[in-house]
Amino acid sequence: MNDVQEVTSPATSLTGPATCVTKVELRVSCKALLDRDTLNKSDPCVVLMVQNNGQWVELDRTEVIKSNLHPVFGKVFCLDYYFEEVQKLRFEVYDIHGTHSIGTRDDDFLGGMECTLGQIVAQKKMVKPLLLKYGKYAGKSTITVGFSLCVYIGTFLFLLLQDLFSKSDPFLEIFRINDDGTEQLVHRTEVIKNNLNPVWEPFKVSLMSLCSCNEERKYDAVKISLWRFCLKESFFSSSQLHRVYSFLDYIMGGCQIHFTVAIDFTASNGDPRNSCSLHYINPYQPNEYLKALIAVGEICQDYDSDKRFSALGFGARIPPNYEVSHDFAINFNPDDDECEGIQGVVEAYQNCLPKIQLYGPTNVSPIINRLAKVAAGDGNIKDASRYHILLILTDGVVTDMADTREAIVRASYQPLSIIIVGVGNADFTDMQILDGDDGVLRSPKGEPVLRDIVQFVPFRDFKTVSVFSPSVTCSLSIHFSTSWHLTALKQLNRIFFLMQYPQLV
Repeated sequence: MNDVQEVTSPATSLTGPATCVTKVELRVSCKALLDRDTLNKSDPCVVLMVQNNGQWVELDRTEVIKSNLHPVFGKVFCLDYYFEEVQKLRFEVYDIHGTHSIGTRDDDFLGGMECTLGQIVAQKKMVKPLLLKYGKYAGKSTITVGFSLCVYIGTFLFLLLQDLFSKSDPFLEIFRINDDGTEQLVHRTEVIKNNLNPVWEPFKVSLMSLCSCNEERKYDAVKISLWRFCLKESFFSSSQLHRVYSFLDYIMGGCQIHFTVAIDFTASNGDPRNSCSLHYINPYQPNEYLKALIAVGEICQDYDSDKRFSALGFGARIPPNYEVSHDFAINFNPDDDECEGIQGVVEAYQNCLPKIQLYGPTNVSPIINRLAKVAAGDGNIKDASRYHILLILTDGVVTDMADTREAIVRASYQPLSIIIVGVGNADFTDMQILDGDDGVLRSPKGEPVLRDIVQFVPFRDFKTVSVFSPSVTCSLSIHFSTSWHLTALKQLNRIFFLMQYPQLV
């Protein structure tokens, strides 16, 4: 008998290395559309546009529904979701005339809505008013965009076949059958010598590469209808399913991201009044501190429901006594260090500079300890539904390296990730120690981190913000999937999973 198991152990696949991409589905409906037709009701169609290099390009469109002002479209938009990118979408609704629906120039525009894919993912179901040209409301018209994962039973499959061969030295090949009938090799196992009952090492094959998330697709190479086979209860009797969690599982489970930025105000940055200073405020373009802050913050803000972000500073003398502080609110409100949106953080930063004296040294452990304490409190909440991201912007190597290593090891037990961005032209070689890419980071006493929570990036290595942002934030989704509070979210994810696929209950 064939066993189908889902596994989580690593393996090599012909589909290439893992990337920070997930396939998602969007479903669209509208209510109270404008009635443009004289004799009949409007015949609506929704056109999905994506922004590419600043230009709006049509990606796909729904079917046309005749004479309906409250359409629920059957068309499903399938998109690649990248956590590390701001993916701008525009939904345009048209009243289609005639039998040809190729263009929309001669059709009546019923309204449009712009958003990001991240906003839809975070809200799960987005309801927005439709706007006409120049921002005018299209009456009471609204559009609803629902989101779901393009996943059915699990993310990866492991096939165990026994008593299938008449020769020794067997190996298994899995092919995808394309629409034109051609075969595409997806995975090849290792060869097991002299064994008529082979059990191969577990391997990973993504559903996207295997069947494009289509559970009805059949594969003659293994002589089974893969998904129908999976759903038979008898095949689970001697197997164990292990759900492979992703970043989107956390979002669907109700997890919220809380974003905190910590800014280096040490004297090595230079006098902010001097144009050579890293803190110089140029009225025509942002400095490197602002560029890094905006690049990371704009991505994280989609997953924070209240859009309020903590903004901290270190290494400066602050009013009223002008004592050195390595952990202060840049809005100078110790009871509420949060700002309204990324723009609020930018304004607080600009207003802070004239009021402080840049000093030193570059100590970051106090802020890491502070965030770890806050994250520990959130981690004790029953559903563990908040994850913290700390963005540290600094122009040099930290002075308190031993204390920082100790703080990171302690923080690795909490729902927290740390992004450190090196600003300016300093030698950041020693900062790579904190990243842990060359080995496991350890405290001065030799205790290893529970999981990798730090990503260090020198800003100068990236010529544009569009390249910098994905390189930094892609690792965050990996931090999520290895977070200690994975177990606490399993029940939440199970609820959402069964809501999506009640036929599996």
